[in-house]
Amino acid sequence: MSCSKSPHSELISKYPVSAKVDTVDIYFGEAVSDPYRWMENDTATQVEDWVQAQNEVTFGFLDKIPYRDQIKQRLEALNNYEKIGSPFKRGEYIYFYKNEGLQNHYVLFRRKGEHGVPEVFLDPNEFSKDATTRLAGVSFSKDGSRVAFQISKGGADWTDAIIMNAIDKTILEDTIRDIKFSGISWRGNDGFYFSTYEKPKGSQLTAKTQSHKLFYHRVATPRNEDKLIFGDDKNPRRYVGAGLTEDERFLIVTAATSTTGNELYIQDLSDPAGALVTVVNHFDNQNDVIGNEGSRLLIQTNLNAPNNRVVEVDFSMPAPENWKDVIPETENVLSAATGGGSLFADYTVDVKTQVKQYDLKGKLIREIELPGIGSAGGFSTEENEKELYYSFTSFTYPTAIYRYNIASGTSALYYQPKIDFNPDDYETIQVFYTTKDGTKVPMFIVYRKGLELNGKNPTWLYAYGGFNVSLSPSFSPSRILWLENGGVYAQPNLRGGGEYGEKWHLAGTKLQKQNVFDDFIAAGEYLISEKYTSHEYLAISGGSNGGLLVGATMTQRPDLAKVALPAVGVMDMLRYHKFTAGAGWSYDYGTADDSKEMFEYLKNYSPVHALKPNTDYPATLVTTADHDDRVVPAHSFKFAATLQEMNAGPNPMLIRIDTKSGHGASNLSKAIESIADQYAFTWYNMGIVPPLVKKDM
Repeated sequence: MSCSKSPHSELISKYPVSAKVDTVDIYFGEAVSDPYRWMENDTATQVEDWVQAQNEVTFGFLDKIPYRDQIKQRLEALNNYEKIGSPFKRGEYIYFYKNEGLQNHYVLFRRKGEHGVPEVFLDPNEFSKDATTRLAGVSFSKDGSRVAFQISKGGADWTDAIIMNAIDKTILEDTIRDIKFSGISWRGNDGFYFSTYEKPKGSQLTAKTQSHKLFYHRVATPRNEDKLIFGDDKNPRRYVGAGLTEDERFLIVTAATSTTGNELYIQDLSDPAGALVTVVNHFDNQNDVIGNEGSRLLIQTNLNAPNNRVVEVDFSMPAPENWKDVIPETENVLSAATGGGSLFADYTVDVKTQVKQYDLKGKLIREIELPGIGSAGGFSTEENEKELYYSFTSFTYPTAIYRYNIASGTSALYYQPKIDFNPDDYETIQVFYTTKDGTKVPMFIVYRKGLELNGKNPTWLYAYGGFNVSLSPSFSPSRILWLENGGVYAQPNLRGGGEYGEKWHLAGTKLQKQNVFDDFIAAGEYLISEKYTSHEYLAISGGSNGGLLVGATMTQRPDLAKVALPAVGVMDMLRYHKFTAGAGWSYDYGTADDSKEMFEYLKNYSPVHALKPNTDYPATLVTTADHDDRVVPAHSFKFAATLQEMNAGPNPMLIRIDTKSGHGASNLSKAIESIADQYAFTWYNMGIVPPLVKKDM
């Protein structure tokens, strides 16, 4: 059913004027124009005015979609159910997160022992009046008596840490400000380790952060007395992390210059004269200590094992040449953890979870029977525990919590949410389609049973394809709205991800990045050829690296989809490494400074640079936020301005810029509003009135 009066025709003349400034860069002798460079200055009045003007046009368009409010109301109803996270023990207390339904943030509760009365421990909904301040991390001391919790304001990656007596909840010292990309690791009750950057000059949301440093902070002492443990400006590391083994004997330090591969350093804290020992001195592999028995260390690594393995080594001779397999590499990707005297091996088997339990020497105890085919997580706990809690979910299975007895291997349902949704009404299949170079790529397709393959089903194609990230089956209450209105949801597992190990990841990086776009395009073509949908009813969606994916796809194949939804995307591939920690993405992307070949390759697919004049692009809703200090909003600003300039067809080219949000919505209300606008924009431009809306008309 087509929509009535369309605001499309009167829209184009209302696009705000995007001033063009004559800015040119020279790369290997080639001049590249960058007329919207001024949009990178996020504190400039000119940028603020442009953002306001764009939002006025965008929300003016969205306000005219007659069923937009009904979509939002249904999303609120679908999200309005009690949700509980997996419990965890700290000292005498059991802690768990809970959301009653539409609370903007989960509340952290605790109870004393298994049968104690639950009480609120931390309620992030009270952190700020507008609910845009969130809880960004919680870390307890080993005995559970002290806690450090981090808060993020407006969605920024920068956080502040508050130190508290966990028993009586008294604040122990002034807030520690300006922490970024860091957990907090306690050593006893006296102090803890954390990492951060020097506060940048200029805008904290866009300025480049290069040198991550690890500090030790003693509780109730001034910040300027913190001890520098690792990091210096002469040999900068962009990502430095620290943790202690459970017995607090060893300090583990990882250091990296990009998102893949790390150096590994270990210090024996039981030795007063001990210092950090270099175990791995390069970035060629990923190496993580997952446990220890005395001086025997257990390390997960992809050294000589693209799908990962677990090795053992004694701290007295920790170099890789002394590593011995405990759990050898298999054909499936491994993620391992310890707990209750066991090793838990979480395998990804064609993007589905399989878990095996081993003893600490690597002897197989059992394969754990899971509730079904889907995604399970949480197989770790402290060594003295006799049970653990894990979660299980799939596309049509709301996340449930199970209690697992480590000795017997039995699982018992601990918590299952009650939601207005019948999973038996829906079907999930996995297909393997052939991409451009002949590679087989897996894709999940979810839809209501009885779907007619007539090419007219609105289809939401979502993917990521980068940074070794795996997209596994997961439940989203908001996605149910799409499915219950006759929509198809498709999720391919593109190269560049981690679903099939490091080889799969590398096949979508640097000079092979085009494979990712080809895989995504082939997914769309498969859905069209198999009559799930057609060009007129296909929407392509992705965020961050997935926003780049959508931007590159719509510039290379503007005829593929009717609607494009690039979110917080990396759109300027020639300058992404100039902002915040962006240079750390170079392992996946390469940079325009690397070589002439790399520059030309990046420029060819960079969404900002690949847009062509007089082209009919899909109806596009770019989304970003003013506090995104990971992928700075200038990427989306420049892309939207160029798109509005270049597009020759009747489709709308809009940008929705959220306020007080970051690399994702800063609370549930904002998330629902954003999803409602994306759904409304998509259906409207497909000429569809959702069936549930029709019933109310």
